[in-house]
Amino acid sequence: MSSNSELTIDGKSFDLPIIEGTENERAVDISKLRAASGLITIDPGYKNTGSTKSGITFLDGEKGILRYRGYSIEDLAEKSSFLEVAYLLIYGDLPKQSELNKFQNDIKMHTLVHEDIKRILEGFPSNAHPMGVLSSLVCSLTAFYPESLDPNRSSEAVYLSIIRIMAKVPTMAAWAHKNELGHPVNYPSNNLDYCANFIKMMFAVPAEPFEVDPVIVDALDKLLILHADHEQNCSTSAVRLVGSSQASLYASISAGINALWGPLHGGANQAVIEMLENIKKDGGDIPKYIAKAKDKDDPFRLMGFGHRVYKNFDPRARIIKKAADQVLGKLGIVDPVLDIAKKLEEIALEDEYFVQRKLYPNVDFYSGIIYRAMGIPTEMFTVMFALGRLPGWIAQWKEMRESNEPIGRPRQVYTGPNARNYAELTDR
Repeated sequence: MSSNSELTIDGKSFDLPIIEGTENERAVDISKLRAASGLITIDPGYKNTGSTKSGITFLDGEKGILRYRGYSIEDLAEKSSFLEVAYLLIYGDLPKQSELNKFQNDIKMHTLVHEDIKRILEGFPSNAHPMGVLSSLVCSLTAFYPESLDPNRSSEAVYLSIIRIMAKVPTMAAWAHKNELGHPVNYPSNNLDYCANFIKMMFAVPAEPFEVDPVIVDALDKLLILHADHEQNCSTSAVRLVGSSQASLYASISAGINALWGPLHGGANQAVIEMLENIKKDGGDIPKYIAKAKDKDDPFRLMGFGHRVYKNFDPRARIIKKAADQVLGKLGIVDPVLDIAKKLEEIALEDEYFVQRKLYPNVDFYSGIIYRAMGIPTEMFTVMFALGRLPGWIAQWKEMRESNEPIGRPRQVYTGPNARNYAELTDR
């Protein structure tokens, strides 16, 4: 069903079509407004602007719904593996067994990276942030696979680029961590599945044997699924905007990594742990910080509680809370910071102030706890986020490319000086 809205400006009326999505979302189509009226809209931060039509992810923040390609996040986290979900996001349907086998095996065949990439890695100082290292290494893939720069590549060539980046990002992410430690890197083990292989590359050392804990692998698999896509957020929009110039998949994903690196986007779970550590340093006085959080005149905010999009309980938090409980129970870690986290969680779920305002623990709260329990340092948290978001970025880039979307070119309202006469240097 199509309908129109009418916009009246200076006595002139303009008909604007109303577009309706499959979940009854409605949008006013202003794509021809400037041509018809000479006017543009302005929407700082694009909070009310739809940049595209997409068939990948649906979320309803009011009702706490998140679906990938129509499948609920609850079903996917319980019944699917991360690579199944990656296939779903990228190709539109859950894979058959034969399709999944091929996808998994193709990825395994490309987990190694060129030895020259290791030389690039060695050029970074050990204190380089792993997100900067990762984005640089991903972008360097354009040099190793220059055919990826051709915007008119065949579907088979695009498939190979997708396989390569899915396979190599875990290797490069683990190597970024090893670079920070000053440890020798670990090469992939193709006898392990995707998450187990990553865990081994992250934590194995030459001096002793290493066994991958299945509880940790299962928790990581779920975390990656929960972060795999989240509609048109900052990093996803960056991937699509860069890709709209016909930049390669590798360059576009590198842009997404850099956007995610910003503390307002991907740093939330890191901020949770930093907050908990600050509370610990202050004597672990939880009631004091609960009171500060309730005081509207106090700048302190509880990190990891509530969500800008979800106005009810974050559906991902319900799932990952179980995994957090399993990991902490299995590992039996004695950690005052995690003890503070558990006490804060209990208060937030029962205290009337938090319940009324729906300030529930979100996915960043629980993911930060799990990553800390796994032994992943806080500066690697955003890298873990990028690893999970990778298939979503790929899917969004692929959808944008196949839809032949025009190059992104936002407008502006100019607020600078009017025309000025040029003054010679001696007259200024």
